[in-house]
Amino acid sequence: MNEREKINYVEYGARDLVATKAFFVEVFGWEFVDYGPEYTAFCSEGLDGGFFKADLAASTEKGSALIVFYSPDLDESQSKVEKAGGKIVKPVFSFPGGRRFHFTEPSGNELAVWTDKPVRG
Repeated sequence: MNEREKINYVEYGARDLVATKAFFVEVFGWEFVDYGPEYTAFCSEGLDGGFFKADLAASTEKGSALIVFYSPDLDESQSKVEKAGGKIVKPVFSFPGGRRFHFTEPSGNELAVWTDKPVRG
């Protein structure tokens, strides 16, 4: 449902749309709809959005907003990210309320995964 003046959509630049799409399909099971050769969209993933062809990438070091995914199993999510070609840019760390790690996907955009579950072991 579209609600007035609520966050509704997010867009990221992507250097390599094909690799970015493949990454999100493999790691998170997303589905995409292409709108020409320079834009692809996703929906029903918590927040709808898309990727547009660009040479820029989102990074918290450069002041970008950070999209954060939730996972009940942080180790499993990190393994999936790495297996699909993501790069861990901030290893797992604790913060009030949980733990998380930051990664970049193939186009270089920084994202994160967090959990409120305790360390296994």
